[in-house]
Amino acid sequence: MRILLVEDELHAAEMLAKGLREQAYAVDVAGDGVSALEAALLTPYDAIVLDWMLPRKSGYDVCRELRATGNSVPILMLTARDAVGDRIAGLDAGADDYLVKPFHYRELLARLRALRRRGNVFSPDLVSVGDLEVDSRSHVVRRAGAQIELTAKEFALLEFLARRAGEVVGRAEISEHVWANTYDPFSNLIEVYVQRLRRKLGDSGPKRLIRTRRGEGYILSPEDHGSD
Repeated sequence: MRILLVEDELHAAEMLAKGLREQAYAVDVAGDGVSALEAALLTPYDAIVLDWMLPRKSGYDVCRELRATGNSVPILMLTARDAVGDRIAGLDAGADDYLVKPFHYRELLARLRALRRRGNVFSPDLVSVGDLEVDSRSHVVRRAGAQIELTAKEFALLEFLARRAGEVVGRAEISEHVWANTYDPFSNLIEVYVQRLRRKLGDSGPKRLIRTRRGEGYILSPEDHGSD
């Protein structure tokens, strides 16, 4: 899941981005409203965490202008303004949820999970594909009942493939949603991580889940789709 974090306080942005990345989110950071709007219009983010008080353009205006373009990305508004009128204004501008500062980090994570669940397509916390279970809330992965330890990025890649189970997912799509804007499209990083997942999942032989479709991408499915 790729997130745009919009926060002008550098230390707060760094701390939030670090925490989100540890939870397997890919995070891009913008420090002002103009940069945030440009990034959101160019990149298909899965969610935006948007501070209200920003230089150059307020979070309120960013949200309102995004919605005016037809962009339906889930937006969680962060603000120190806790008056009822301010909350109403933020929601009326197009925000999906509202979190007042100071907030507990665990609540932020819970609200992001809730945004994903009530998006245009229902996205449950627990995804099962064959004998594989991926729990995005606890970050626990099991195969045939055995728990498998993954790094944050390995988990993010597996979760993305699992949520698109049965579909061929290309490298560009994977990089957009699993990696942030630092990803080098000419690297073999995705291939390296796929091999790591296969090794940790014991993914070989007739029970292979992750298959390569040459020239197209990867497909995670308990059924053989004719790929290697």
